[in-house]
Formats: sequence, structure tokens, C-alpha cells
Amino acid sequence: MSIRFCKSALILAAATAAAMPAQALSPADADYFGAALCQPPYSLSGATALYDAAEKRAKPDTSGLGAAVYHLPAPLNRDGFTAQDVIFAGMAVGMLVNGEVAEQLAKTYDLQPEKSHLMGASTLGFARLLPDADQGMKDMGLISIVARQGPGLGGKTLLACEFVSNEDRANMEEWDKKQSDR
Repeated sequence: MSIRFCKSALILAAATAAAMPAQALSPADADYFGAALCQPPYSLSGATALYDAAEKRAKPDTSGLGAAVYHLPAPLNRDGFTAQDVIFAGMAVGMLVNGEVAEQLAKTYDLQPEKSHLMGASTLGFARLLPDADQGMKDMGLISIVARQGPGLGGKTLLACEFVSNEDRANMEEWDKKQSDR
């Protein structure tokens, strides 16, 4: 599954990068909470601009498998939630919100319980697909707002805007079905 994901991500990255140049953002203008809430909806050019802005503010911790976490110089607050870590993982941009607050994030942002627990990586997860009008890459996959907590997040909760390719979504659904048949 990971090889397929990498292949899908590379194809998508090449196609999107060719079509849309990255916008320059100053570190002060980067709205990481907004990006985690898919405001605006995920795009490779938007994620690249945020990544470049994060690079100017902090050095990444890349010790987590497949993710770069940027610890910002000061915490950010929104809607009663606080976060100081920006995360870029695969085709997702998000924040690591302080505390195990997935349920509170779900209530605040109208997220529904996820059926999958991502092969045990998530113990509690919620998501909401963006409306069709905001699915700018629907022929390749779907964009969702997600809130997930689990033992690997050190008492924090991932709030992210993520793109999942149609192929990866189908593979996860197949894996979940096999697990439920056990």
C-alpha cells in the first residue's frame, strides 16, 4: 500500500506542480489552523507555500515516519484550541493540537466518527469530506478535515486537511473489510 501511495502522491505532485506555481507566503501570513481546516481546500501549491513558510520559522523534526513536524516559536490559538506544532505528512497539512481533544474538535467542526482506525495508528478519529464544490481533485481522490488521536501523538490530537487518493481509499476500505471479517 505504501508503494502505491508514493506512486499516487508523485503523480499527483507532478501534475499539480506543473499546473499551479506555489504562492509565496511570509511566515507571519501562514494560517496553519486555517489550512488544517481546509480553508482553503487542500492543494499542492497551497501546501507548498505553507511548507516554505514553516521552513522559515523552525527546523523540522522528521523522526516520525513520513512526517515533518515544525515546532513554532509561539503557540497558535483558534476556537479555544491551542497548537504549536505544524505537521506535513503525505498529502496532509495540519496541526498537533494540545491534549486529546478529538471529540471536542469533532463537535466544533462538525466531524463524524471514522470507520477505520488506520491500522491501529488512531484510537479515536473523526472526519468530514469537503463539499463537492471544494473537491478540486475529485477525479484523483477526496479531501477531508480529520481529527485523530492515538498513542503515537504524545497526548496531542492531529487536526488536518488531507487528500486521500481513490486508490488508497479503496485499499483502506478493503483492509478494514478484511479486519471486520475476522
